[in-house]
This record gives sequence, structure tokens and C-alpha cells, in this order.
Amino acid sequence: MMNYLSINDIDVLSNWVKEAITLKKQPKKFKELGKDKTIGLLFFNNSLRTRLSTQKAAMNLGMEVIVMNFGSEGWALEYADGTIMDQGTSEHIKEAAQVISQYCDIIAIRAFAGLVDKELDEAEEVLNGFKTYASVPIVNMESSVGHPLQALTDAITLEEHNFKNNPKVVLSWAPHPRALPHAVANSFVQMMQKQHADFVITHPEGYELDPNITKDCTIEHNQEKALENADFVYVKNWSSYTDYGQIKSQDPNWQMTLKKLGKAKFMHCLPVRRNVVVADEVLDSDQSLVIEQANNRTYAAQLVLKKILESNEN
Repeated sequence: MMNYLSINDIDVLSNWVKEAITLKKQPKKFKELGKDKTIGLLFFNNSLRTRLSTQKAAMNLGMEVIVMNFGSEGWALEYADGTIMDQGTSEHIKEAAQVISQYCDIIAIRAFAGLVDKELDEAEEVLNGFKTYASVPIVNMESSVGHPLQALTDAITLEEHNFKNNPKVVLSWAPHPRALPHAVANSFVQMMQKQHADFVITHPEGYELDPNITKDCTIEHNQEKALENADFVYVKNWSSYTDYGQIKSQDPNWQMTLKKLGKAKFMHCLPVRRNVVVADEVLDSDQSLVIEQANNRTYAAQLVLKKILESNEN
């Protein structure tokens, strides 16, 4: 049974990207593939692009879609084994996952990091709970430590706009008033490790990501130096990993401006706080790819669902 939990579930990224770009040209071509199939989209956190694009992707494949917002509609779930459930949780993941599996052919889940307990977040109890007890494929619509649909989207967008054999791609931290998770940055790094590119991560000291993910990536604390001759600049905030979930800096000098961007294309997963993370002049310029990225979310999700449906037919 095929799941899509991480960008590392992709065997050959370049092949997936090419297939997604082809799919984009005829999005309704495989509408019979999902006929009489149902996908359940389970949201433990808010969403705009992820919900709408995944729903659109499923509809393009002829699937029926069930959406449930657990924060306001579902019972509070328990995940630990052997728990005496005499407190706030009303239903165990063991029953919930099996029941939902009877209603759906694919289950897609969105559940953010709590940014309080690193070990708990890295255990991915929601995603892995459904993986363990569900009897149908699971798709990660963003979890505590990864956002593989966004990373595949970003790979598609890079391919559509890249005209070099070895482009320079920079992932730059940006200031933000709230503590944000590492999921988007983690998956972008893992995606770039599969690419032929000069890849640089830049952030203030103290904002290092999980070293098990960044591995041998080039890390530069001088943002201006990192941005020199960049072809693509991906901007994203994340909280501290070492001092888990903490805001160590809100330095406004890390905001992306047109002067810093130079001739590079600008990328961001959205939503984005204007004139905090990035200046209006960048977002409103022809160098911004953010709207195209959002559009490509549909085709990244559609490719994943297509491959899952095809794998279940074999």
C-alpha cells in the first residue's frame, strides 16, 4: 500500500516533476481513475491552499471528497497505548482510524507541530497513528516536521522557471511575530538535496534546522553573502530548533527586499505577512512566483493521488 508521508517517498524526483507538468496540461485526463472512490481530508489545523488544492486535485481525478475539521467537529483523539481515558480525550486513534478507513479510500491529514515538546512533535503521533491503524493509504498535508506536498510543488515551480544546469537556490529565514514550525523548511531542504543545484541556507545564528535534515548543506549566516548571484530565493520563517519553538530574533533586517533579491525569482509557500517577511515591492513584482506556486499545489496533490490510485489497481 502506497503512502505519501515525506518527500523522500518519491523515488526519482525529476520523473515526478515531469509527470506533474504533463498532468497540468490535461488535468481532467484521468477523471475515470478516481470514479467511485472517496478521499477524506482531515484537518487538525487551519488551511486555505492545502484544503482547496487537494480537494480540486481529487475532483480532477473524479473522486468524491469528505472534509472534516477536527478542531471544531471531531472528538478529541487519544494516541498513547494503555491510557486511562478519564481526562479530555473522547476517542482513541485505534478506533477512529479504522472507522474512517471504512468510509474513505484515501485519508489525507494536516496536523501541525505544537512547538512545545520536540520529542512529541518528532514522533508525529497524528500522522503515524493513522498510518498504523488505518487500512487505506495516508497522505501528509503537512505534519509536525514535513510538508511534502509543498515541497513537490516547489520542485515543479523551480523546473518551470529554471534555465540553468546548476542554478543557485537560497533558502532564507525571515522575521515573524509568531513562532512557526519547521515543516516547510525541512521538506524544502530534503527536496533540494535531490536536485542539481547550488543550494545555500541562510539564517541568523541560533536558527539552525535539524542537523539530521540539513546534513551537508551549505549554511551561511551572512544573508547578503548568501544571496549573491542567486537565481531563486525561497523565504520562510521558522522558530528555533535547539531552543525548541522559541523566537530568538525578530531582526527586521532579514526581511526580503527587492534590492536584496537582485535578479532572482522569489518563492514563498503562503500565507505571508507583507512588510514583515517580505516587502510589497517583491510580492507585487514580476519576480514573484508565489501565485504560480499556489496554482501548482493542485498538480502536486493530483500527481500524488494519481500514483496512489494507480498503485492500488496493480
